[in-house]
Amino acid sequence: MHYTPIVATLGYVFDAKRERVLLIHRNARHDDHHLGKYNGLGGKLEADEHIVAGMQRELNEEAGITATDLTLAGTINWPGFGQQGEDWLGFIFVIRAFAGQLKTHNDEGELRWVPLGEVESLPLWEGDRHFLPLVFAEPLRRFHGVMPYGDGRPLSWSFCYLD
Repeated sequence: MHYTPIVATLGYVFDAKRERVLLIHRNARHDDHHLGKYNGLGGKLEADEHIVAGMQRELNEEAGITATDLTLAGTINWPGFGQQGEDWLGFIFVIRAFAGQLKTHNDEGELRWVPLGEVESLPLWEGDRHFLPLVFAEPLRRFHGVMPYGDGRPLSWSFCYLD
């Protein structure tokens, strides 16, 4: 069987002191697979763009900003994650600085600065609780993971560090 995942970006924007992270509360569309959850910014890659261009486009569309300090934190393979069981391959970024006029909301929901210590208490995808500590770690170590999903829940999680 051919592996043809949906390729996507997911970015976590930090404030200047790295005490808060910008998340979207997906509360605007009732047909949203992510309804009610908090998440980073990002989305599907378009056919004519590379990964960084896709991340920058999503940041601009969703938050009105352009990353000026962008680092690849890692990749995650999510087999079976999609609403119809589609496989996803995500490129996870850390954004430490940005330019532009930050929006307060978009078509998917409200943007909110969340103190890092409060992220765990939010309604997140269950699987996010496994990889977010890697994204929030200082110093950041690039990771690559796989998290198979079944019935909307992670079945397992494994990862390795690249460096």
